[in-house]
Amino acid sequence: MPESISVILCTHNPRPQYFRRVLDALRTQTTPLERWEFLIIDNASDERLSDFWDLSWHPHARHVRENELGLTAARLRGIEESSGELLIFVDDDNLLAPDFLEQAQEISVRYPYLGVFGAGILEPEFEIEPPAELLPHLHLLALRSVSSALWSNNARDSTCIPWGAGLCVTRRIASSYCQLVPKLAANEVLDRRGQRLFCGGDELFSWASVGAGEGFGLFPELRITHIILARRLDKRYFVRLIHDHNFSNGVLCYLLTGVEQRRINFARYVHLLLHRLRNGRFSMQCQWAASRGEECAARFISENRLRPIQIPNTRFAYQILQGVHLDQ
Repeated sequence: MPESISVILCTHNPRPQYFRRVLDALRTQTTPLERWEFLIIDNASDERLSDFWDLSWHPHARHVRENELGLTAARLRGIEESSGELLIFVDDDNLLAPDFLEQAQEISVRYPYLGVFGAGILEPEFEIEPPAELLPHLHLLALRSVSSALWSNNARDSTCIPWGAGLCVTRRIASSYCQLVPKLAANEVLDRRGQRLFCGGDELFSWASVGAGEGFGLFPELRITHIILARRLDKRYFVRLIHDHNFSNGVLCYLLTGVEQRRINFARYVHLLLHRLRNGRFSMQCQWAASRGEECAARFISENRLRPIQIPNTRFAYQILQGVHLDQ
C-alpha cells in the first residue's frame, strides 16, 4: 500500500460552507495525494454525505457510513476501515495548515516512542466576536498554543495530552485504543453524541499509549485553524459544555484512576451562593454546572455498577522519556 497516512474525518451533519473549506485545506496539503488515504466517516447524518460530496479529486478517498451516533463509534469505524500506519483524525471545523501531513509524518519518524501526538497550535476563527464573559472559558473550545514541543509518558500530565483536532495516532496505539474502549463499558459518555457535549475520548488515546509503553505529546509545527461557530459562543452552550465535560471526565477519571466524584451537599450549595456574590451570576452558573456534572457522573457510575480498570504502566508512569521533565 503506497499511502502510509490515513486521514479520518468524522462528521455529523456538517455545515456545507465550512465543510468545503475543511476539504479544501486537505486538498492543498504539501504531501502528494497519492501518499495518503482519506476517509469521511459519515456519522448518522440526516442526509448521506456521499450523495453531495464528490471525492473523485483524491485517488484514495471514500465515504464510510456509520449509523451508530457518537464520535467514539465513528472513530472506531475509521480505525477499522483505514489502512495507514499513522492515523490523523480531523473534525469538520478544522482547517489544517498546508504542511500538516508532512510535519506529522516527520514527527512520527523523529519520535518513534510517541504513540499519540497532536497540534500545539489551535487558533480560533470566530464566526462572531466572543462575549467578554466567555473569555475566561474559551480554552474549553479546544484552543491552545505551545511554543515548544512537549511530551510525556505520565498519563496524568494533562498539559501534554493532545486533543481531537488533528490527533495523530500510530496504528499500534489505535489498536490498543480499540481494545481499551470496550473495557470501560461507558461509550455513551466518552465523546460527543448528538446534542450531548461529552468529552474524554481524546485523552483515552494517550492513556492507551502509556499502557502500551509509549508516550504522547504536542508540537507547535502542527497548526490548525479551529472554526468556532456563533452557536458555540452562547452562555447557555457553555453551561451545557461545562456540565457534560464534568460528567464524562468524572466517569473516565473513576474508570482510569479509581477517584470517585463529589456529590452535591449543603456546604457546596453555600459555596455556590457565595461564589455568585463574589463573581456574578454567569460564573455561578458555570460552577453549578460543573458540580451537577460531577453529581451525574457519580450517579452514572453507581447505576451502571462500573469498576475501575487496570492499565499497565499508568499507575507509576513517571519515568523520563528523552528530553522530558516531569514534576512528580
